[in-house]
Amino acid sequence: MKILTCPLNGPRPVSEFFYWGELRPMPDPATASDDAWADYVFNRNGAPGVKREWWCHTPSNTWFIAERDTEKDVVLKTYFYPGEE
Repeated sequence: MKILTCPLNGPRPVSEFFYWGELRPMPDPATASDDAWADYVFNRNGAPGVKREWWCHTPSNTWFIAERDTEKDVVLKTYFYPGEE
């Protein structure tokens, strides 16, 4: 069984988590062009490597970031998004 460490609840079975996607910087709504918004909404970097991803521990509704090597399928670390605790 795969285990993922929640920053609040500790190591838990991966079946208790929900993956939300890669953490990507959002363009500034006031200045972004239509092309920049289209790129943000529709394009993803699918190349294998280390990604920062949103995950949620569903029993506690705890959202956090996991840095994961998608090529090796290894979680390097988990932490709360800066500014959250």
